[in-house]
Amino acid sequence: MGRLRRTLPFIMTRRLTRTATQFVILLVIVLITVFFLDNQYRVLPPSIHNYLPSHYPDHVITDITVTTCSSLSVLSGCNLDPQKWHRIDKDIYLGNGWLRRGYVHVQRKKEDALTATDKVILDIRVGRLDPGVTEKGDVKWESREAGIWLKRSAKPHASDSLKAITAVDILFGADAVEPRPGWSIAQGTPLLLGGQPVEVKLTTRKGRPVKLDPVVPRIRKSGKFKIMQVADLHLSTGLGECRDAEPKGEKCDADPRTLDFIGKMLDHEKPDLVVLTGDQVNGETAPDAQTAVFKFAAPFIERKIPYAAIFGNHDDEGSLSRSALMTLIQTLPYSLSEPGPNDVDGVGNYVIEVLAHGGSHHSALSLYLLDTHSYSPDEHRFRGYDWLKNNQIDWFTKTAEGLKSSHAAYTHIHMDMAFIHIPLPEYRDQNNEIVGAWREPPTAPGFNSGFRDALVKQGILIVSCGHDHANEYCMLSKTPSPESKPALWMCYGGGVGFGGYGGYGGYHRRVRFFEIDTNEARISTYKRVEWAGTEQEMERRIDERIVVEGGRVVAR
Repeated sequence: MGRLRRTLPFIMTRRLTRTATQFVILLVIVLITVFFLDNQYRVLPPSIHNYLPSHYPDHVITDITVTTCSSLSVLSGCNLDPQKWHRIDKDIYLGNGWLRRGYVHVQRKKEDALTATDKVILDIRVGRLDPGVTEKGDVKWESREAGIWLKRSAKPHASDSLKAITAVDILFGADAVEPRPGWSIAQGTPLLLGGQPVEVKLTTRKGRPVKLDPVVPRIRKSGKFKIMQVADLHLSTGLGECRDAEPKGEKCDADPRTLDFIGKMLDHEKPDLVVLTGDQVNGETAPDAQTAVFKFAAPFIERKIPYAAIFGNHDDEGSLSRSALMTLIQTLPYSLSEPGPNDVDGVGNYVIEVLAHGGSHHSALSLYLLDTHSYSPDEHRFRGYDWLKNNQIDWFTKTAEGLKSSHAAYTHIHMDMAFIHIPLPEYRDQNNEIVGAWREPPTAPGFNSGFRDALVKQGILIVSCGHDHANEYCMLSKTPSPESKPALWMCYGGGVGFGGYGGYGGYHRRVRFFEIDTNEARISTYKRVEWAGTEQEMERRIDERIVVEGGRVVAR
C-alpha cells in the first residue's frame, strides 16, 4: 500500500508531462497549418492584416528592399528585422504565387532622430539601367532588388520633408493611377519581377500629408444642380475582362473602357455631384481593392467634382472590408463619403446637404444614402439579398424629422432624394407606370422591412438604386387606393462597368442623370449610353422626362 502511494505521484507526473508535450506538439502543428493556409488564402481575420499601408508623420524613408520567399517552407520567411524594417503588407504576387510570396520593405526614421551619417531617399526610379548614366550631379543612384534605384543623400538638410520621400506604397496593373495629393508613381518601369499576375508599381509621397479642405456642394447661381449616378462599375485589379460588351467581337479591356466612358460623360455633362451606388469594386477580380478605388476616384478628382459612395454586395469581396474601404475613400480629395453612425447597421448611412446658391447656409436639397448590405442573413426563409434594417430606417426617419425645421427656413421648396444599391421589393410591381426598360427580374430582398413606406412618409421624391445591371427604368409608386396619387419615383441607374454582366438583348452600358431646378422645384431625369451604333444616338438623352414638378411627384 505504501509503495502504491509512493508510485502514484510519479505516474501522475508522467501523465501530465506527456499530455503537456502532446498539447504543445498539437499547438505547433495548428500554428504551422494556419500560417501556411493564411499565406495562401488569408484565413485569419482581416483585422490581423494591415492592408492599408502605414504612413507615419515626421518620418523619412532611408532605404527600400524587396524580399521573396517560399510559400512551402516555414523557415523561408518574408519578414525582415521589425526593429529596422516596415513591411508593406501586400503580397506582390497577389496571393497567386503557390511557391512564393514577396513584399516591399522600407526603413524609416524620424527626422529629428537622423544622424550625420544617415542617408535619406530623395528620389526613386525603377528599371534595368542606372538613371545616373544620363544625369549630371554628385549623388549616385544605388541599386536595389526588382530594378529599384535610389537617390540617397546624407548632406545637411537633405531630410527636408519637402524634398525627401516620406511614404511608400504599391499599386497593381498597367492602368494603376495615383490620385492622392503629394503622391506619384515612381518613374520608369513596373517592378522587375518574375511570375506576378499583373504589373506592380511603386508609388511614393514627398513631403507631409496634404490636408484636405472640406467640400461643400452648392446649387449653382442659375438655380440648377446636376447629379450623375454611376452604378456598378465593377473595377478590377488590372485591366479586367469585358463581359457581354457591345458591339461584339471588338478588343475590349473592361476597366479602361468603363473609365473612358465615365470621363466622356463628366466632360460632356459637367455634373455638380457624382453618386456611386455600389459595386465599384468587383471583389473576386480585385485582390488589391485599393487599386480599384483609386481608379474610380481619379476621374472625379482630376475634374474637381465632388462624389459620394455607398457599397454593394461585391465591394468588400476583395482585400478590404466595408469599413476599410470607407476609411480609404474618405482620405481622397472631393469625397463626401461617410461611414455613418456606429450604432446603425451597415457602413455608409449618411445624408448630404446641398446648400442654396451664393453664401447661403440653408439646404436646398437633401440626399440620403444608405447601405443595403449584401446577401440574405436567413436563406431558409428569405433567399437572395439582404434588406435595410429597422435601426437604419429609424436613423433615416429621425434624421429627416430633425432636419425639417432647418429646411423650413429655405426660401424655396426644399427637396429630398435617396440612393441605395439593392432595389426595394416594390420595384417588382409591374402594374406601376414604368419609364425605360425592364430587362431582368429585380433581385430585391425577399423580406420587406418597410423602407418604401418610410421614404413616402418623409416626403422623399425619388429613390435610385443599382445592382440589376440591365434594368434602367423609373417606376412610379402610388399611394394605396382609392386616392392612388403619385408618391415616389423608384429608379435604376443602369449598369456602367464592363467588368460586370450585361447581356439581356444587347444591353448598352449607361449612366443616369438627375437635373434639379430649384427655382421651379423641378427634377428631370435621363440616361446616356456608351455605345448605340450611331454618334447621334449616343448623344441623345434617353427617356428624358420630368418626375418632380413644384416639389411634388408627378406622372406623365
